[in-house]
Amino acid sequence: MGRILFFSKNDCMKRRILAFLISLALLSIFGLQMSKKVSAEVNVHIGIVSSLPQVITTPPEVVLIPGTHVYFAPDVGMELFFYSGYWYHRHNGYWYRATYYNGPWVYLDMSRVPAVFVHLPKDYYNPPPGYQRISYGQMKKQWKKLKTKQHKHIEKQYKDKE
Repeated sequence: MGRILFFSKNDCMKRRILAFLISLALLSIFGLQMSKKVSAEVNVHIGIVSSLPQVITTPPEVVLIPGTHVYFAPDVGMELFFYSGYWYHRHNGYWYRATYYNGPWVYLDMSRVPAVFVHLPKDYYNPPPGYQRISYGQMKKQWKKLKTKQHKHIEKQYKDKE
């Protein structure tokens, strides 16, 4: 005949504790492996560069690159641009951004570099003879007008949708 097993309350409690401990161990192992995976995939790069090899002491003259809203400073001996309210500089294949033409410069990951810089005309660095150089002060005025015009255009788009 079949055998009927009875477990005491003590045995049931032992089994529950054992099952709990095994579950806890498995969750701990799984959690550790997940945290290792996450930490291995995280890459944070914070770069603040106080100065680059060349220091610009006076506001540079710029030219507007045709077909863009990007200004380029052709006479400073480095790739220096003004776009969307910031100064950009490419140095040794890396991009930097600053609020002022003379820094301080902050490293930009390639994913944060504005797409307009990827699509610049190939000869942007060599403006044609007689191409108008714009003073720093005049460039700031032009930028403010452009910014206001863009803002009004965006407002009009939203009003037209209502």
